[in-house]
Amino acid sequence: MNVPEGLFYTKDHEWLRVEGDIAFAGVTDFAQGELGDIVFIEIETVGETLAKEEVFGSIEAVKTVSDMFMPVGGEVLEVNPELETTPEIVNKDPYGRGWMVKIKISDMSEISQLLSAEQYKALL
Repeated sequence: MNVPEGLFYTKDHEWLRVEGDIAFAGVTDFAQGELGDIVFIEIETVGETLAKEEVFGSIEAVKTVSDMFMPVGGEVLEVNPELETTPEIVNKDPYGRGWMVKIKISDMSEISQLLSAEQYKALL
C-alpha cells in the first residue's frame, strides 16, 4: 500500500498536500482499495467555505457510497475536472491525477492535527 511521505493524512483516510495556504486533498490508496472500483464522484461544494471534518462530497464505488471529509477548514476553490468523466483515476493514481479538491486553507494551525505518513501507517 502506498503512503507517500510529505503529505498529511486523516483518520478518515483523506490526504492533504500543502502548497503555501493552498492545499490539494483526496482519498488515500487504502481508501480507494477498500472502496473497490470507483464509478462516480459527487462534489458540489465549490465556492463554499467548510469546517474541518465537514463533508465536501461523496464517492461511489460498485459496492458502496462514502462521504469525503475536509482534512482542514477552508474554501473549496476547485474540483478536479477529470473526475467527472474518469472517476476511476482515483483507483489508479489517488495521490496524483486522482486529487479531489483544491482548498484555500482558513487556519494553518489545523495542519498540525493531521497525521504524518508514519502515524497514518501505524493507524492502518
